[in-house]
Amino acid sequence: MSEFADRLIAKINNKEARVAILGMGYVGLPLAVEFAKEGIRAVGIDVSEDRVAQINRGESYIGDVDGEELKKLVDKGLITASLPGAILAEVDAISICVPTPLRKSKDPDISYIVAATEEVAKNLRSGQLVVLESTTYPGTTDEVILPRLQETGLKVGEDFFLAFSPERVDPGNPRFNTRNTPKVVGGVTPDCVRVATALYGHAVNEVVAVTSTQAAEMVKLLENTFRSVNIGLVNELAIICDKLKVNVWEVIGAAATKPFGFMPFWPGPGLGGHCIPIDPHYLSWKLKTLNYHARFIELADEINSFMPEYVTDKVAASLNEDRKSVNGSRVLVMGLAYKRDVSDCRESPAIDMIRLLSESGADVVFCDPFVDADNPAAKGAKKVELNAEELSRADCTVIATDHSQFDASMIVEHSQKVVDARNLTSGIDDPAKIRRL
Repeated sequence: MSEFADRLIAKINNKEARVAILGMGYVGLPLAVEFAKEGIRAVGIDVSEDRVAQINRGESYIGDVDGEELKKLVDKGLITASLPGAILAEVDAISICVPTPLRKSKDPDISYIVAATEEVAKNLRSGQLVVLESTTYPGTTDEVILPRLQETGLKVGEDFFLAFSPERVDPGNPRFNTRNTPKVVGGVTPDCVRVATALYGHAVNEVVAVTSTQAAEMVKLLENTFRSVNIGLVNELAIICDKLKVNVWEVIGAAATKPFGFMPFWPGPGLGGHCIPIDPHYLSWKLKTLNYHARFIELADEINSFMPEYVTDKVAASLNEDRKSVNGSRVLVMGLAYKRDVSDCRESPAIDMIRLLSESGADVVFCDPFVDADNPAAKGAKKVELNAEELSRADCTVIATDHSQFDASMIVEHSQKVVDARNLTSGIDDPAKIRRL
C-alpha cells in the first residue's frame, strides 16, 4: 500500500484536493462542474484562449452546462480555467479529456493524447493521480502514457497513480448526465484504482472498478461498437423492407413489444457524433495489428456510411416522380446537427447529404434552430428559417434530424415532396408526398 495513495485519498475525501481537467469540451466542462458542486476545486485546462476566458467569466458554451450554475461556481472560486503549463504541478489529480479523432485512413489519431501526456510529464510530481478519459484503443494507457510518465523517474503505484476511465457523455440526454451515469475505472495497480475511485466518487453516483486499464478501455469500445453494429443491422433492414414494400418502423415497433430477447434500434440517414462513427475503428485498427479482421465492425461501417447516399437517392427518385432532376432543384435539409435538439454537427450524416446533393447540381439550403448560419459543417449551404414560404420554395424537403421544434404536420402541408429519414412524419398518411426509409 502506497503512503502517497493514502495521503491523496484523505485529501480527496477532506475536499482539500485540487483537480485539473485537460480539455474543456462536452466531457471536461460538465465533469469540472460536478467536482465543483461537491466542493472540490477544479481547474479547466484548454489550449483555446477563448474557452479559458469564457469559463473564467462564468459563461457556458456547452448545452449540458447551465450558465447560471457555472457562474456561481466560478464566483465562489471552485472553478477556474487556464492555458496548459506549470499549473499542472500545483494540482493533485489530472483528468485528460482531449479529442481522439480518426485520420482520413481511419487510423487512430492520438496526437492530442500524446501532447497532453507531454504537458503532464513536464509537471508530474509525487502524490499525483493521472486519469485518461479520452476514448482510445486498448493498451494506450499502459503503452503510451505510462512509459512517458515513468521517464520522470517516478514509479507508478507508489509515487504517482495512473488510471483509465472512459467518458460516457451523451450530449442532450435529458435523463442521463455526468452525475448519474456510472463511471468505469481501471488502474495500472490496485492503489491506482483506489485513488481514482475515491476521486470520481465525488463526481458521480456510482463507480465501477475493473481489473485493468485495458479492460476499461475495452468497455467504451464495446458500448459504441454494440450500437454501431445494431444500427447497421436496422439500416440494412430498412433497405430490405423498402425493397419488400414493408414499413420498417412498423416492423421494429411491433418487434419491440416482445418483453425479452429484443432491444429496438431505429434506422436513420447514417451515424453522427464523436463516438459511434469513430470508436469502433479504434478497436478494428488495434485488431489489425494482431492480424485479425473485425468483420462485424467493418460491415456495420460500410452500411452506415452508405445511408446518406441511400437517402439522397430517395430524393432523386422523389423528384423524378414530378419530372424533375436533382440538378437545378432546390432541396431543403431539415437538421444539420447529428441528433435531436443539440448543436453538435460532428460526423453528421446531413453534411454528407448536402455534399452529395450539391455535387449533383442541387441548390441546397438547410434549417436548424440549433446551428449557426456560418457553421462550416453546412458546406456552403445557406441557412433558412422554418416557415411555409421556405418549405413551398423547395422542390424536396429532407428530414435529416428530428428536432422537437420541427412540426411534422406543417412540414408535410407546405412541402412539395418530403423524404423523411427519421420517421418524424409517423402517423401522417400522404403517400403521394412522403417518402420514408
